Amino acid sequence: MEEKSLKERTARGLLWGGLSNGIMQLLGALFGLALMRLLTPADWGKVYMLNIFAALASALQESGFIAALCNKKEPTDQEYNAVFWFNMIVSASLYIILWFMAPYIADFYNDPELTYLARFLFLGFLLSGLGTVQRAYLFGHLMVRETSICGITAMLLSGTIGVVLAWQDFAHWGIVAQSVSFVFFVQMMNWYYSRWRPSLKIDLRPAWEMFTFSSKLLLTNVFNILNNHAFSVLLGKCFGNTQAGVYGTARKWNDMASGTINGMLTSVAQPTLAHVADDNGRYVQVFRKMLRFISFISFPALLGLGMISEEFILIAGGEKWAESARILSLLCIYGAFFPITTLYSNLTISRGHSGVNMACTIGQCLAVWTGLIVLYFNGYGMMHMVVFFIILNIVWLGIWQWWAKRLIGMKWHWVACDTLPFLAFTLCILGVTWWATSSISNLWVLMLSRIFMAALLYAGVMYLSGAKIMREAIGYILKKK
Repeated sequence: MEEKSLKERTARGLLWGGLSNGIMQLLGALFGLALMRLLTPADWGKVYMLNIFAALASALQESGFIAALCNKKEPTDQEYNAVFWFNMIVSASLYIILWFMAPYIADFYNDPELTYLARFLFLGFLLSGLGTVQRAYLFGHLMVRETSICGITAMLLSGTIGVVLAWQDFAHWGIVAQSVSFVFFVQMMNWYYSRWRPSLKIDLRPAWEMFTFSSKLLLTNVFNILNNHAFSVLLGKCFGNTQAGVYGTARKWNDMASGTINGMLTSVAQPTLAHVADDNGRYVQVFRKMLRFISFISFPALLGLGMISEEFILIAGGEKWAESARILSLLCIYGAFFPITTLYSNLTISRGHSGVNMACTIGQCLAVWTGLIVLYFNGYGMMHMVVFFIILNIVWLGIWQWWAKRLIGMKWHWVACDTLPFLAFTLCILGVTWWATSSISNLWVLMLSRIFMAALLYAGVMYLSGAKIMREAIGYILKKK
């Protein structure tokens, strides 16, 4: 009975997570399309260059406590309260530091306007500190439906604000306002749905006790951010904000698509895996099912986006974004594999080996930065850097799998059986679709034809091949299981 309940909760969480992330990404895409029409690559570049500082501050503010609280079977009120006040103190301290650092950040990029832009953008992580514990509460209790409502509502309100400001000629300030207001609305909704409230009995000792575990996650998150935002620093400093905006826009669309799947996964992966951590056989079974589900969704979605990237970008933003289309077609290869990396990361955390997660992430980040710097000083351009970034991130999956084999006995041929059939079917279907539609000249007709044909062929092949994961997904949607 317990196993059936967990299976249903996990499936329900995956489907709710997928639905909410799909809606959010759709809304984000619509608002993004409007902003692409209204703004230039240079406008996007100004904000993209600052994202790494906001992301690092947000990671320091959260300090890995969401995962630390989730890993506890029943966190106490004292632990929640300690984390809340710890985050508030850290958030306020970091914002003050970054307020005074803003002019130096602007000097680094040789753009004085970034001083005021940065100070406003950094309000986002300050506001985020108000809702860290509330997010942990919803996350740990698998309240995916409530989390979905929070995100969708915030996306609607903040997206409207961003587009209106850009339409009124506030340019890049519209993007920043959208980012900050999104955080504000999410925190308001988190407080509404969470049953936990802080008290003035401040005792930080429980937070310090959890910090042994969470500090490793904090360091891991920092290096994850450095890995993901390496281009924002290097392109902004070495090539200027226009090139940073070209890459940043391509990365934005890739992350929106990949984030739909990744968000679906992260909403349930760690809580579910932590729940079965005491039974290794059951743990492997749950992990493999998640791996198959991610492969079933991620490969066709992201590689399919790569196939239509040129038509999509040209329709969305016009010729001024043509270079972003070429970069997006490559980044989608990375995006197709990224949710698998996330699943492996959740494996190490749920098994209590946050040190392994940290070591893998740090090694990957150092390899990325070293390679990009070497390529730049040897005269290679942005496209070569993007190809290197993609290859390294895919190859690094082998290191994650090596640790999975050590920690839970996950065999290499199991991984091949769970992933490669979906990848092979996807590549064949996209190849056929590309060939069959290559003579179409109208961009709208070409894009829609490719989407429709590839989706129909993939669904048909999965059905005829008897893919169990597809039948289960349909069953849960129709409430037959």
